[in-house]
Amino acid sequence: MDLTRLDLRGFSGSPADLRAVLPAPTDVQERSAEAVAGILADVRLRGDASLRELTVRFDGVDLDELRVPAAEVAAAPARIAPEVRAALVTAAERIADYHRHDLSPDPEPFVSGGVTVRGFWRPVERAGCYAPGGRARYPSTVLMCAVPARVAGVDEVVLCVPPGPDGRVDDVSLAAAAIAQVDAVFRVGGAQAIGAMAYGTESVPAVDVIVGPGNRFVAEAKRQVSGVVGVASAFAGPSEVVVVAGPSTPARLAAVDLVVQAEHGPDGLAWLVTWSEEVADEVDRLVAEIVETSPRRDDLAATLASGGYAVLVDGPAEAIAVSNVVAPEHLELLVEDAADLLGSVRSAGAVFLGPTSPASMGDYLAGPNHVLPTNRTARFASALRADDFRKHVHAVEVSEEALATLGPSVAVLADAEGLPAHAASVRWRVGR
Repeated sequence: MDLTRLDLRGFSGSPADLRAVLPAPTDVQERSAEAVAGILADVRLRGDASLRELTVRFDGVDLDELRVPAAEVAAAPARIAPEVRAALVTAAERIADYHRHDLSPDPEPFVSGGVTVRGFWRPVERAGCYAPGGRARYPSTVLMCAVPARVAGVDEVVLCVPPGPDGRVDDVSLAAAAIAQVDAVFRVGGAQAIGAMAYGTESVPAVDVIVGPGNRFVAEAKRQVSGVVGVASAFAGPSEVVVVAGPSTPARLAAVDLVVQAEHGPDGLAWLVTWSEEVADEVDRLVAEIVETSPRRDDLAATLASGGYAVLVDGPAEAIAVSNVVAPEHLELLVEDAADLLGSVRSAGAVFLGPTSPASMGDYLAGPNHVLPTNRTARFASALRADDFRKHVHAVEVSEEALATLGPSVAVLADAEGLPAHAASVRWRVGR
């Protein structure tokens, strides 16, 4: 199979012109909105009964109990291979170390003219994490969502995971939940899981923040419940990558890294951007070879047929210009002196520098989060961070002198806005 070829060599238009000629992502929100709205309304109205019926419909399993027994979760680390357990612990420790580092200490108070403003952070009380299922299991996502919540000081962390055909959640995901100190695991997936965590059901408690990636229905559900709960990392939906390759880039590395993101399933995007036609041809050949021998051959072929592109440009600067328009979840700069291009990168969820820095490292063990903005929301959104589980609060303390000096101006402004009680609250204190 061939990636869809776009030849932009010699293109000299503006960024707006470039946006017009590059394929835009499918409007998954529009396609999913009506179906998701129906699911959310039903979950809100009927609670657990709706979750059970939807789990039968979408996951093919009829569950008596939605919550995974706590003893089963606690025992999961002992049921998995020791090397897998050790890798989960290593990943959890590295994720925690990074997110502790990422938490800035309380800033020094702001003091001006007798007014002191102290800023402080408070974690949310309950966080909801979503880990996808279906085509694959994602214990790494369990860690990426739950560990930063714990680092931020969240009191309670709950997790929703789609059940397998046998009605169970796999042991590796349960082990990750135990290692990350998740309080409760529920066998619920899809938009209905998002609805359950947003509104609460008889079994699933309502949360304050929902995090975690998912398919287009999960992403749309998060968009629709935003405002009922906090939703971090805008539109963390189907996976995306832009691989920037030069003439000396090993084609096999570029090819496999394109396939890596396509492994996550439908609606994903995999872009090769290069100024070497020879590299583009060789990557095409190798992608076809990798896909043909993969046990996920059919899924990979379908994803790459709809979302696989090879873009020819004039050089590195033009390659970054294309990437900035795509605003990918993952940007791999598989070129020499990759760090020199970093200053030109404006929109990307995460950037990976050089041939020895594959996005797979970011998926598991680099430390920063792999829950990243997709669907071009990297234009304004960022990776999931511990701060997404915290609220910033400020406390204002005004001295008598400052109130006497500044209060009259407050009263003047309040009068100008037609808010006499605002003015009186100051005037009564300063005797004017």
